[in-house]
Amino acid sequence: MGRFTRSGALVCALAVAASVVLTGCGPDQKPAFVGGPAEPTATGTAAPAGDGQNGAPIPNGGTVPVSPADGSTNRPVSTEIAAEDSGVKITDVTLTAADGTQVTGTPRTDGSSWVPAKPLKYGTRYTAAVTGTSSAGQVTGTSTFTTMKKPKSVIGSGLYLFDDKTYGVAMPVVTEFSPGIPKKDRAAVQKRMFVQTDPPQPGAWHWVSNGTQAYYRAAEYWKPGTTLTVRIALEGIPLSNGKYGNVDRRASAKIGRAFEMKVENATKQMTVYENGQVVKTLPVSLGKKQTPSSSGTMVVMEKKAATVFDTRDDPNPANRYVTDIEFAQRLTWGGEYIHAAPWSVQHQGRRNVSHGCVNVATANAKWLFSKTLVGDPITITGTERKLAAGNGWTAWSLSWAEFVKGSALPVPDGGEGAALAL
Repeated sequence: MGRFTRSGALVCALAVAASVVLTGCGPDQKPAFVGGPAEPTATGTAAPAGDGQNGAPIPNGGTVPVSPADGSTNRPVSTEIAAEDSGVKITDVTLTAADGTQVTGTPRTDGSSWVPAKPLKYGTRYTAAVTGTSSAGQVTGTSTFTTMKKPKSVIGSGLYLFDDKTYGVAMPVVTEFSPGIPKKDRAAVQKRMFVQTDPPQPGAWHWVSNGTQAYYRAAEYWKPGTTLTVRIALEGIPLSNGKYGNVDRRASAKIGRAFEMKVENATKQMTVYENGQVVKTLPVSLGKKQTPSSSGTMVVMEKKAATVFDTRDDPNPANRYVTDIEFAQRLTWGGEYIHAAPWSVQHQGRRNVSHGCVNVATANAKWLFSKTLVGDPITITGTERKLAAGNGWTAWSLSWAEFVKGSALPVPDGGEGAALAL
């Protein structure tokens, strides 16, 4: 197992399509669209309270000021169309560019704003014709505004979910940011990250402390057969560090059958479950006391039928080696894997001798490799070390109550409801 270096891990994740570098075993160094509730408006200013001027309702057929304000300039291309009055719920928007092109979009289900289906174009004039409802009836408003020029300074971002792939039931929606999103900006960014589940299964976002990753999961594992559709709508969103979101990303993928692995250090056995039934029990050897395996729930992140573990850069000479490995399944950025270890068969089920990986016999490793999907969960219990937050896709290492505390926006009991229908 190799050393856990977030910078290297982040580069791999942001490449998205690239394979994650294998570094072997050793000690760590280190359909319902869901988004945040409408806190500040998407244009960056809070809508005033009330329904009409001085709290009076806007009359049926009345006119409402629109955000962005008429004549405003330098608007971000992530701008959403809203009423300046929070008592007005948006029901429809016609947004037209100066060349006559119409922009498609959808109101948030709470009516707080209208979200364009794609980022607006830079340096372009738009006219918005807004229809909404107040407590007194239908209202309308118009606004013409101009978007900003393309920014020079943008963040890097990544989405680890690929179109038309099938994942395990513990697959979180994984987003990565470089540099990390400042804490003061996370609510605004989270409002622009949408997850669709079919059938609906409410969930929540959780940010790691340095803002380089955010995970989305439900309270329980995804239901087998679920479709996940994701839009990370970050292009042009302004951040407090002077940078802007770089691109919008989309993906749609399937969740497969329920498949789970549980490893007990006390017995040194892995119990394998498929659709809730035990299908196999495998003897294992975990990390020795000097290089223990991590206890916690991890997720299969990557699979390699044949690879090389190279730890020659390890600061401890005793941990340096180059070894051909078969049937490797990555569990952490730090280099913990399930893999074939024919050299430790005599110890499997009896004692721990690895550098932190889950050692299994070659035949068992091959069988397991043939059954697993990226996103399948493995829970290890009873070792000397707890799984570190962010060392892999650690969304399931926390209880639901702990997980929702990492959201930048309030989360209702059971998870966030529908915020945007696409």
